[in-house]
Amino acid sequence: MLIMASEKEMNKSGSIAILLLVLILSSCTTGGSESAPDDEETDLPRIAIAGLGIESSTFSPAVTYAEAFHPQTGDEIFDRYPFMHPDSTLRQQAEWVPTLIGKSLPGGIVDRNSYDSLVEVTLNMLRENGPYDGLYFDIHGAMSVQGIDDPEGDLIAKIREVTGPETLISTCMDLHGNVSERLAHHTDLITCYRMAPHEDALDSKRRAVANLLDRLESGKGKPAYKAWVPVPILLPGEKTSTRIEPGKSLYARVGPATKADGIIDAAIWIGYAWADEPRNHAVVMVTGDDEEQVASTAEALAGKFWEVRKQFEFVAPVASLDESLRMALASDKKPFMISDMGDNPTAGGAGDVTWTLNELLKRNEFRDPEGPTLIYASIPGPELVEKAIEAGVGNEVVGPAGAEVDDRYAGPVTLTGTVEAIRHGDRDAGTEVVIRTGSMHVIVTKKRKPYHHEKDFTDLGLNPREADIVMVKIGYLVPELYDMRGDWIMALTPGGVDQDLERLDYQRIKRPMFPLDPDMENPDLSARMIPASDEEM
Repeated sequence: MLIMASEKEMNKSGSIAILLLVLILSSCTTGGSESAPDDEETDLPRIAIAGLGIESSTFSPAVTYAEAFHPQTGDEIFDRYPFMHPDSTLRQQAEWVPTLIGKSLPGGIVDRNSYDSLVEVTLNMLRENGPYDGLYFDIHGAMSVQGIDDPEGDLIAKIREVTGPETLISTCMDLHGNVSERLAHHTDLITCYRMAPHEDALDSKRRAVANLLDRLESGKGKPAYKAWVPVPILLPGEKTSTRIEPGKSLYARVGPATKADGIIDAAIWIGYAWADEPRNHAVVMVTGDDEEQVASTAEALAGKFWEVRKQFEFVAPVASLDESLRMALASDKKPFMISDMGDNPTAGGAGDVTWTLNELLKRNEFRDPEGPTLIYASIPGPELVEKAIEAGVGNEVVGPAGAEVDDRYAGPVTLTGTVEAIRHGDRDAGTEVVIRTGSMHVIVTKKRKPYHHEKDFTDLGLNPREADIVMVKIGYLVPELYDMRGDWIMALTPGGVDQDLERLDYQRIKRPMFPLDPDMENPDLSARMIPASDEEM
């Protein structure tokens, strides 16, 4: 496990802390290469693993530091990929060289020094352990970095400088990522998830690895053709879920398209709506060995996407916070779930916007301990967490929470209540406490954390199934919460991932863009053939 400088230390010490971080990481064992002993020969391909992943909202004041990526090196990387357990066929088909994988909870723009340090460690490990026949590039695709446009394109270009143009690179991404021409050029095989919520994430990663191994073992190598079609659509994930139409039918076309002769893979990226960069828009890509089939498949998928663009709607009913609460209070279905969407940390929100909690604390319905039960998950408040620990379970506590990062909509709230639970050691939150105020159970955390699972609540002594209302800082509900809901509405609340895109101050995305320019003319959706990675752009 890597030793990381803390985020607080990085904020205070700047480049000195980053330098120490680089030295610490570089001194870690650069092993993990499952190579044969020197006196044995192997015909297995040598494949490296590398990647950084995050969704970064440029409309949030938050900044993401290296610690947030929880970087892993060596064989511990395989813990991320259950399909590559030691006895798996995929694991045994290659000599694997895992370098560095870092995945962060979505957040604000990435600190440049943090990015540079993580990239340098990755490149050093690649230099020390080469050469490579292939590389599995595991990214999200929506990372923004201070002073860099298209960080994933920047990273893969730097990797190419180390591995050389002949190495076969297979990339797997979130469908909410962005595919620039530079990324499309430097990668050879590329795919993304086909479901939102991302229930097929591991299947997609496995597909990317299997495609890489197949092309290496067969000797076919790089695909002969890569078709890239930019589609001028920019929509939030909450409107493009594959649970409902038209996303359901649109993405249902992708799998069958890959079965045609001459096609290796096909993918549709929705793109990431909360970053203001030229690459932020939808994309279709198809790879294969039959030029006509590759181009026509890409154009057909892009054309269908454009055709249904006006049919995309929110995956659940939406309303103002006030209307959402009125509906919840009138409902006899438990739990009535409300998504506090504007500050959703799973999409890049700071996670500490207090506007919604401030409104809840004003309402008379929740002031009586015998009133309707509401669980609020969650708000960061490190000072209040410390006060709660000092007070102990069952005792009263008073302290501030929230708005340390994003105070644009409301300042810190002062919570007064009884400490109901204290839990230490959570990977994301650090320490969690539950404060009971009136009939509300407010989860306060040392660091921001999205609440996805029933166990997240029950570990704190809460029973979400019996609560009248459960409010979570999420957009569309992840499967476990979706299955738990009695009813559900998404509240249009403010924050760094505001669902009303017209309220965002876009300056740099390519225009015209649907739906920001609803009356735009039909775009050119003809396939653009991207040169192979060993050819000039």
